[in-house]
Amino acid sequence: MGLEGIQARVEATDAVWQWVVLLVGGAIPFVESYGATAVGVVVGVPFAIVLVAAVAGNVLSMVLVVTAGDAVRRRLRSRREPRPPSPRTEKLRRRFDRFGVPGVSLLGQTVLPSQITSGALVAFGADRRQVVLWQVVSIVLWGLAFGGLATAGLYAVEG
Repeated sequence: MGLEGIQARVEATDAVWQWVVLLVGGAIPFVESYGATAVGVVVGVPFAIVLVAAVAGNVLSMVLVVTAGDAVRRRLRSRREPRPPSPRTEKLRRRFDRFGVPGVSLLGQTVLPSQITSGALVAFGADRRQVVLWQVVSIVLWGLAFGGLATAGLYAVEG
């Protein structure tokens, strides 16, 4: 089945199911808003549905990780003495110290999923609200960028 066949099937699918699939896709680490948005655009889902669903899925999963990570960090800190950080943790910490929450949130998705990046920020003691705010900004911007690139690519191929 070629792209036209896939697009025809997607077009025949109820919009609610399109939304659900994109919401779940956006929640998957390494797929996230940018991957789900690009795939949704390519298979023919309207851009507004693609962006809102993919971003919503990514934001929901990221908020769950931040909330759970913050609770675990608080519980662990109250129970045991701190351990020396691993070399990998030290590397992340240096980046956090250099770029802050906004920089790590906006650039972190080039290396790690937003769920991991946001969890690391909270583990380093960053304010949970700031992490969520900047991660949402990042998720929306990455979704818009990849959706725009996918749309431009489709127009170039069709045009």
